[in-house]
Amino acid sequence: MTDFKDRERAEEAKFAMDEQTAFKIAARRNRLLGEWAAGKMGLTPEETEAYKKAVVQADFEEAGDEDVIRKVLGDLTSAGCDVDESTVRAMLEEKAIEAKRQFMSES
Repeated sequence: MTDFKDRERAEEAKFAMDEQTAFKIAARRNRLLGEWAAGKMGLTPEETEAYKKAVVQADFEEAGDEDVIRKVLGDLTSAGCDVDESTVRAMLEEKAIEAKRQFMSES
């Protein structure tokens, strides 16, 4: 019985760690996407830092990535950048790979 409880606790701990890792990678991905978008909009370094934080915050509006895509696409469009939704989605995927690579290299 103790073995089963130990295994259950280990699985719960692994699940919690996996969720925390996924959250950290998603936040890093969003910061990288925000940095890319800020570069497209020609923001200053201070504005870029604030914008990256705003993109990370946008991810808390709803489940999934639609809130982040909507924010970045809306901001780029408002700034007069010639970027479409497919480009933002592609950059989101690219930044997800980069974020995971960065996270794994730090671990």
